[in-house]
Amino acid sequence: MNKIWLIIKREYVTRVRNKTFLLSTFLLPIMIVLFIAGSIFLSVKSEEKSKRIAFADPSEFFKPLLKNDSSKLNFVFDITIDTVNYTQKGFDGFVYLDDSANHHYVLRTPKAASMSTINSIENKLNEAYQNYQLQQSGIDKAYLDSIRKASSRYFSVDNKGDDDKIVNAGVNYAVGFGSGILIYITMFIFGAMVMRGVMEEKTNRIAEVMVSSVKPFQLMLGKILGIGAVGLTQLLLWIILMSALSLAATAFLPSDIMSQVQEIQSNPAIVNNNAAQFNEAAKLMANVSSLNWPLIIGCFIFYFIGGYLFYSSLFAAVGSVVNEDPQEAQSLMLPIMMPIIFGFIILSSNLNTPDNDAMFWGSIIPFTSPIVMMGRISTSPPWWHLALSMALLIGGFLFTTWMAGKIYRTGILMYGKKASWKEMLKWTFRK
Repeated sequence: MNKIWLIIKREYVTRVRNKTFLLSTFLLPIMIVLFIAGSIFLSVKSEEKSKRIAFADPSEFFKPLLKNDSSKLNFVFDITIDTVNYTQKGFDGFVYLDDSANHHYVLRTPKAASMSTINSIENKLNEAYQNYQLQQSGIDKAYLDSIRKASSRYFSVDNKGDDDKIVNAGVNYAVGFGSGILIYITMFIFGAMVMRGVMEEKTNRIAEVMVSSVKPFQLMLGKILGIGAVGLTQLLLWIILMSALSLAATAFLPSDIMSQVQEIQSNPAIVNNNAAQFNEAAKLMANVSSLNWPLIIGCFIFYFIGGYLFYSSLFAAVGSVVNEDPQEAQSLMLPIMMPIIFGFIILSSNLNTPDNDAMFWGSIIPFTSPIVMMGRISTSPPWWHLALSMALLIGGFLFTTWMAGKIYRTGILMYGKKASWKEMLKWTFRK
């Protein structure tokens, strides 16, 4: 055990002190936060100012209907304005009737108008015409709006499981797919990190000394745990740094954004007009809070670490038999990557039906369980499914580590010869 700890310490300290590790750990969160903050800043700066729109309305049909209650649009009715002189009088656009039979209005602008401007004008015209039709029919618009709001809240459907908990398919899909794809990506990243570490040691002839001092299983286990600890440290630092930088960046947000939020919160008219959206958001939050988050987080951590440990041993075995040729490494990595890709295909194709046979077997077999089981966790699978999946993953990790250690013992000392998977399996059972 002492030898394994020494190997873990060596792998961890060597990589943590590396300049590449330090730069990637501290620069990546800063770049991400700066990118997000820059996007928000540019979107606020590029927000359109109030537009003065000239409106040619000889019949004065729209003049009493269109009210300049928006900070984005300001309609000015003047029959003396035409398509030639509207820019000379300082207008940003000119609306005129092109076809009176079909009520077709045209917007003329000196340069291409944005979609938000076009949609705002179109919505204003349609809303004004609808209000006119309601008024002519003797229908109170406020009464009609109240009926629409009441009918949208009258009927609701909840899907409850046998445990009387509300189940939301959309929330389950998002949690399962998000967790699965995160594990899918990290297994590739950390696994490739282990493989590169083994290849570097083989190139520098360091492993020859280490193999003569410790057992292959001890060497492989220490290397996997050491590099895994480096990856987890980097991931934890990213989370802490991005959280701290995000909080710090909010202090530099333009005051316009905060004032808009405060206006929405303090304006009862806006709240009443968006009651349906608020109800939907409240229902979504209730569905999210009803999930068994301790189970989901605990299983995510287990399968995150377990998936890394399982596949890192296989990546290390590949790194021990290849030389500096990247094509040789890619050809040997393909059989390892196929189960990962297959597990992701099972997850994405069957996430809407998490209890079918494909999801069951995919969540049990160690090659695919780190990805597929996360698609079933939010639906609370039977406890024995979860226990069997975890036990097989732990056993699979120990077996692949033992197998990778046997391959490592022979492959790390072999130079100038390409090894196949058939030869690697022979090395596994060689005494």
